[in-house]
Amino acid sequence: MSAFLMAGYLRGFSRDEAVALTHAMVESGETLDLSRLSGPTVDKHSTGGVGDGTTLVVAPLAAALGMQVVKLSGHGLGHTGGTLDKLDAIPGMRTELSSDELISQVEEIGLAVCAQTADLVPADKAIYGLRDVTATVDDIALIASSVMSKKLAGGAGAILLDVKTGSGAFMEELDDARELAELCVALGEDGGRATGALITDMGQPLADAVGNAIEVSEAIEVLRGERTGRFTDLCLTLAGYMAALVGLADDGEAGTQAAREALSSGDALERFRRFVEAQGGDPRIVEDESLLPQAPVQHEVRADRYGWLQAVDAEEIGHAAARVGAGRLRKGDEIDLAVGLQFLAEIGDEADPDTVVAVVLANDQDAAHEAARDIHAALSWSDDRVERPAVVHELIGERLK
Repeated sequence: MSAFLMAGYLRGFSRDEAVALTHAMVESGETLDLSRLSGPTVDKHSTGGVGDGTTLVVAPLAAALGMQVVKLSGHGLGHTGGTLDKLDAIPGMRTELSSDELISQVEEIGLAVCAQTADLVPADKAIYGLRDVTATVDDIALIASSVMSKKLAGGAGAILLDVKTGSGAFMEELDDARELAELCVALGEDGGRATGALITDMGQPLADAVGNAIEVSEAIEVLRGERTGRFTDLCLTLAGYMAALVGLADDGEAGTQAAREALSSGDALERFRRFVEAQGGDPRIVEDESLLPQAPVQHEVRADRYGWLQAVDAEEIGHAAARVGAGRLRKGDEIDLAVGLQFLAEIGDEADPDTVVAVVLANDQDAAHEAARDIHAALSWSDDRVERPAVVHELIGERLK
């Protein structure tokens, strides 16, 4: 397998070879049978980044629009925790569900987010371990087959991909992100699933919150209609295009408007509350975020200069959160669910020396001050006004156009 991976990396995989590899990986284990579900089934995958807690908002939004969301997630390795780490911050929350429990819950409330079982695509785990030691991690065909084999095995009839590009993304260059998105869409369509992708901006943290409990808290505030901005806009857009993929909206714009109505009506918030309760979590967090883990130290980081924010090294912001304990530096590391940071600056913002650009949530002042230095080093300023970047760069796939 090591020889195969290196040969593919050096010589390149054709489209047909990527398709064949993906199908072989799917067939290496079990697949999830969602035929007992009555509604349109849909799955979402993000290639990850900094402050990307979209699943916590998008899944209940999609459920409120009549979709049935089966989301198999994992723990994180790197900047911050994965979706399961964020859910672990909710007191009592259970993320290990049997197939029967998962199906029953999705049929009843429209969504479930739980751990992927070892029986789904076991080849992916084995191959992924070899990719690291054979220097083949960044091959687009291998990335696409890893992502899409798990999505296809998950059984949903429609798959929407959120492919990130920018300083905090795995695919920093737009051309690479486009190539990955196009291949993933092709693999999904070849597998008989309605598939589309959005290429979205990760040139700065997506949301204010970077951490675990803090990202849950921000998601709740979005669902309560208390927050606006890039994160909220992207969540509404993703839910809208999911609705378009499954035929519940004429197009992405109509779906986004329907998602906005589900947010303002409180339907999405109620779906989130029922989801938390169904998986053993404390539903009172919807009204009282103080029930989530809290960090003892809050340290404000100020701009210390005049100007407009021109660029952000989003990866370095993620590392700052990891250094206070919000992420894993090695597999098996314990995550501190309470710590992290609020990144309050946005490209295009004007600042003076007293402008608070971030708040570090830490366990001690030394860690907070170290993270503050990292944050300052990640920011680039201009003396001239700076234009704000778009959140969505491109749509990929005929079904989204």
